[in-house]
Amino acid sequence: MRYGRASGVVTAMAAIALASGTARVGAQMQADQFTPEYREVHRSYDEKHTPKIDAPDSVKRGQWFEVTVTVGAGSVHPSLAEHFVRYIALYKDSAEIARVYLHPVFSYPKATFTVALDEGGVLRAVAEPTHSAAWESSRKIAVTR
Repeated sequence: MRYGRASGVVTAMAAIALASGTARVGAQMQADQFTPEYREVHRSYDEKHTPKIDAPDSVKRGQWFEVTVTVGAGSVHPSLAEHFVRYIALYKDSAEIARVYLHPVFSYPKATFTVALDEGGVLRAVAEPTHSAAWESSRKIAVTR
């Protein structure tokens, strides 16, 4: 019974914060702490941060195929408790089609996605490490009938 009361008090406090706008202000203040280099996705090359996309140049429409993304086009990104890759996301043009979250120390910064496409376009891989904004790379893929 006491658990229910404490939980109700916390819920009521959260509702008051949301209604008054203080929760939003706190989030805004936190967002202001990030400098522009933490907001802008890196599209330049960096051997430890740029994702490397391994995928066929063309695939048949609707056929499943594998796309492997390794973070570090020239060497592998570290996976340490204090510096690791948070996630790897795969996009087809601007639509996110898959994402995997990684754990520090226990996760190698690599993910293999099995996907199917209806039409050609650009595959984009986005990887976000803990010490900078996300890094992106892309490659064209053709879809045949």
